Amino acid sequence: MFTVKWTVRARADFDRIKSAAESRRKTVKSSKQEGLYKQVSKTIRLLSSNPRHPGLQTHEFLSLANPFDPVGKVFEAYAQNRTPGAYRVFWCYGPGQREITIIAITPHP
Repeated sequence: MFTVKWTVRARADFDRIKSAAESRRKTVKSSKQEGLYKQVSKTIRLLSSNPRHPGLQTHEFLSLANPFDPVGKVFEAYAQNRTPGAYRVFWCYGPGQREITIIAITPHP
């Protein structure tokens, strides 16, 4: 198991997704926002237990810098797939042992 840390941006991204999902819970029908929140939460849960889980399709992402190590790798994990603007979770190992840091949660460009 890994301990999950958050950058300020990642925490804001997650809180925005969670807030949108909670505001829609007042209706009977589930919403896209609730589905997205569940998918992102599941991705975070899977990352904490096994960052190499096959369902995450984790791979190195070269366009973001590691906040702890200039030569360290940043990874991209899929929260959604085959969806227009599918969400991705960007993360890296560290800063400590058995820790991962969520850098950002964004839709795929």
